[in-house]
Parts: sequence; C-alpha cells; structure tokens
Amino acid sequence: MRATNRLTTGFLKNPPVGKHCDGAGLWLVKREDGGAQWVLRVTIHGRRREMGLGGYPSLGLADARKMAERWRNVAAAGRDPVKEREAEARAARREDITLTIITADAFEARKAELKGDGIAGRWMSPLAIHVLPKLGKVPVTDLDQRDIRDTLAPIWHTKADTARKALNRLSIVLKHAAALGLDVDLQATEKAKALLGKSRHVAKNIPAMAWSDVPDFYASLEEPTLTHLALRLFILTGTRSSNVRKLRLEQIEGNVWTVPGEGMKGRKGATPDHRVPLSHEAERIIDLARPHARNGFLFPNTRGGVISDMTLSRHMERRGLEARPHGFRTSLRTWLAEATDAPHEVSEAMIAHVVDGSVVRAYRRTDFLEQRRALSERWADYVTGGAGKMVRIS
Repeated sequence: MRATNRLTTGFLKNPPVGKHCDGAGLWLVKREDGGAQWVLRVTIHGRRREMGLGGYPSLGLADARKMAERWRNVAAAGRDPVKEREAEARAARREDITLTIITADAFEARKAELKGDGIAGRWMSPLAIHVLPKLGKVPVTDLDQRDIRDTLAPIWHTKADTARKALNRLSIVLKHAAALGLDVDLQATEKAKALLGKSRHVAKNIPAMAWSDVPDFYASLEEPTLTHLALRLFILTGTRSSNVRKLRLEQIEGNVWTVPGEGMKGRKGATPDHRVPLSHEAERIIDLARPHARNGFLFPNTRGGVISDMTLSRHMERRGLEARPHGFRTSLRTWLAEATDAPHEVSEAMIAHVVDGSVVRAYRRTDFLEQRRALSERWADYVTGGAGKMVRIS
C-alpha cells in the first residue's frame, strides 16, 4: 500500500517552492509567488486525471486529506471525479439556470463569431429588449413554447424582423443549455413559431433615389460642410453609412480606401478587409474633408465621436425627400444594372455584397479592384454631370 500522510503541519508553515507529496496522489504545489494549492492525481479508465482541490492555507491539511479520500473513492468506483464534481456544481446552482444566466453564457461562447466580438450589442438586443424582461427569471428547463409565444406575440406582426431575430437567438440559447447538460426542449422555438402563425408584416425597402436624379442632388451638396461631404463620399463609393462615418485617415492609402473586415456587415470572424477604389472625385472630397479631421476620424462630431447616421437622414428629410442615405447603394446598383454591362459578381462587389457559396469564394481569389475602379470613375463622371454613357467591362 502506498505511504500516506507524509506531510506535517510544521513542514507546511514554510514549504519550499515545488511539489510536495502527501501520498496516495495528494500533492501540495508551492508556487514562486508564495501561493500554494492542493492537487490530487488519480487514474480512471487507464488515464491519469489531475484535479485541484483548493488553495492552502484556506484548505488545511486535514481537510485536504478528507477531500482527497472522497475523490479517490469515486475514482475507485470507476467514475471520473472531475466530471462528478462538475455535475455536483451544476446541481448546486440550479437556481442559477435562469434564462438570463444561460443567455449571458451563450453570448460569451459566441462572441468570437460576432462582428467586433458583439460589443455593439446587436446580437443581444432582441432578447434584452423583448424577451428577458418577461422571461429572464424563468429557469431555462421550464421554458416552453407557450411562454415564448406569449412573449413575442405583441411584436410578431408589427416588428417581424426583430421577433424573428429574438426567436433565432432563443434557439441558440436553448442549444447552449442542452450542451451544458440541462434538460431543455430544443423544439420550443419551432413550436412557438407554429403557434404564432405567419406574420402579417410586409417588409418595406429603404426608399432610394432614382439614379437619374442623383446628379442633381449631388450638385446641390455644394457647401463643403461635413454633412455635404459625407453624403457625397457615400454616393461616390457605394459603401455603407457606418463605413463612411467611421472612416479613419490611416485607412486611406493612395487611391484605395481599406475598410477593416470587422466593420463589414454580415462578415464574421477573421474576415478579409474590403478595398474601395477611390475615383478622382472621391479623392477630391476626402481632401476637402481633411481639415475637419479630429481624433483620426475624417467626419467627427463635436463630442469626440463621429457624425451620426441620423444627421445624414435628417438632412434629406428637411429637403422633403423620401429617399434615405442608405438608398444611394440601391441607386448605384440599379445604375450598374441598367447603364453598364458589368458582370453580376463585379456589380455586387461594388456595394460589398457577399455572393456565391463559401467554396466558390475560396477559389475566386479576387476582389475585382481594377474593374471596380473603372466603374467608380464612370459613376463619378455621371453623378458630377458627365454623360454617363454605357460602360463596358472587359
């Protein structure tokens, strides 16, 4: 039989740095920073397992031996002591398996997949606003389709997209709970969807300006204010509003503007940056905006941040226009379809849309920069009063 109880209280008053065996797999590990921890080594199913029991001196010698004996008995019975302890911990915190707690845990597990690690809060907001206030305290194991139906019914027909996102997030949370070993109904969200029925909401597209009207509007933005300059660059580049508003000087090199991958909508994880070819007119607009730059941003606001999307929208509202800034992407895309013979994938790349499947994209290792550059120059020529003749892309 292996020797046990080798350590003494006298020795433990000031043990040297290193590992000290008490016997039967129980060790005291003294660290260089002065801290110490009890560690138990056992063999289960032919595989050695090591589990921490607690720190010394908060866990004394006598208690460490008792704890070690308990887990040795578990291993002797053919059960993994580490998994057994984890199961006990889950059982002990049954009161902490509320939807709020599990949702937070699921969010942490998914952060790496979300744009900017989900800092903006868009992944959480449908749940935080519409679900957790009503169901947050409900144990996730008690959640059923009727709870979900009653919670989402008020927005099912009026805020259909938000309700759909909330349902999707709930499904992910339930799968996460199941992975934790909790007994949840993985079909609850699908059953709730069946109970809610088909949404009556009809999606409305963002109002867009006809491409034939863009030159006149562009010409009206003649004052070199931040709002006018931002709208002009928005029109010229076809990028999203957030990319223009958050444009930093270091993103521009020569006649190419590189938008960081994490700033691109619908692109997650390690995403390539998006290169935007700058027409001569776009370069001119950027030069006009440079004197306004502050804190590295080309379009700053007075509070140290950047110009808001609402600022651009309200400018168009005050002029009695139904179209909104985001609609200029539609104007550009329609012009590409009706006034050029640009291939579909090049046209989609002009507005940074992801097309085709992942396999096709993996083999097509080009962003069509030069083709897009030619189109950008022709678009700039058109919106600044040029003829806008048919563009042919070789």
